[in-house]
Amino acid sequence: MKLLDKQNYDKLIEPLRKVAINHLFARSVIDKGISGSVFVDDLNNPKTFYIKHSYGMTLLFGNSDNENFNRSFKEHALNVNNTRDSFEWMQAFPNNWDNVLSDLFGDKLLRSSENNTKKETGIIELNTRVNFKFNKDEYLKLRTKTESSRINIVRTDRQIFRDMKGSVIPYYFWENEDDFLENGFGFSLLYDGNLASTAYSAFIQGDQFEIGIETVEAYRGKGFAEQVCASIIDYCIENNYEPIWACRLENTGSYKLAQKLGFIPSLEIPYYRLSK
Repeated sequence: MKLLDKQNYDKLIEPLRKVAINHLFARSVIDKGISGSVFVDDLNNPKTFYIKHSYGMTLLFGNSDNENFNRSFKEHALNVNNTRDSFEWMQAFPNNWDNVLSDLFGDKLLRSSENNTKKETGIIELNTRVNFKFNKDEYLKLRTKTESSRINIVRTDRQIFRDMKGSVIPYYFWENEDDFLENGFGFSLLYDGNLASTAYSAFIQGDQFEIGIETVEAYRGKGFAEQVCASIIDYCIENNYEPIWACRLENTGSYKLAQKLGFIPSLEIPYYRLSK
């Protein structure tokens, strides 16, 4: 694995266009809209690619038969040299990679349902990622509005960007608040004046708008995520964006919420959690 200089990211544009799974996060790195890194098999004529978004999402694609790259990648995936202290969540394309990775990782590959001890190091945990397709008619049929003087949905501003806490917040998907305010968009739900939930653009590429959502723990289970997401979907419809939703199958909250908002499961793919 060789680190590719940013000035050569254009080498990935054409290969990335062939990737037929949701990869807006990878595209945002290649377009230099967000911090990340790219590793390849050959700096001059790359055929195998590994893109890492700063949030930890990664995409492995291209030629799967490069033994030298694969050997190096195995060490990276298992964090043999302890070069990182957080997981990486990886998708691979095309699907022949899954057989290659199964052979490469061997008994280190463990399904999430089998990881009873919640082991985090020395293994690759196999999950499932779901891509959804938005159905506008289904959304409009399901769309409900809650009227309450205690709820106020506002555009996400600089202060909300700073104040929102959690694991899936705009802070992790944009370079800084200025970048978000200039190139992104979001709505936030205030309950009795307190910040409760945020829905926003995690990525925007062309007419595609991938939705990120976070709800403050104290306000979960109250339907606030559905309400604020509906506002962001309305915005997408009004501005001719295609709303994009993807999540782990194991994330039952996100999976069920997507369907309440008119998203139909369209594709399930292996989702690899690489070791800490």
